[in-house]
Amino acid sequence: MNTPLPPTALPIARGLRGRCPRCGEGHLFQGFLTVRPACEKCGLDFSFADAGDGPAVFVILIGGAIVVFAALLTEVVYQPPYWLHAALWLPLILLVTLMPLRLLKGLLINLQYYHNAAEGRQVVQDPRGDA
Repeated sequence: MNTPLPPTALPIARGLRGRCPRCGEGHLFQGFLTVRPACEKCGLDFSFADAGDGPAVFVILIGGAIVVFAALLTEVVYQPPYWLHAALWLPLILLVTLMPLRLLKGLLINLQYYHNAAEGRQVVQDPRGDA
């Protein structure tokens, strides 16, 4: 039970590459964001993998800040017409939201495995002091 944990850089690298958290060789995804049922190399069951809304929240906050800052700066400096705003920012929105979404999902799943994270559980103690 006292097995040493690998360095933190290992799950980060595996997550960003979309690899299995245990062996690092099998693929984590079978589609763009669909997690495989199990690793094809080591057989690790991926049923624990639930990144939830975490990747989407990070992408929305970071990507939104980038696009809004760039759009406001462009408006203040150049004052382009609205059609040019649409032509500039719609592709950028797709780029800054879809590109990092898979990377962040893989990263969060690998960190979830590395830290043995699970749903929160409430520990109820016996009022008499017995465990």
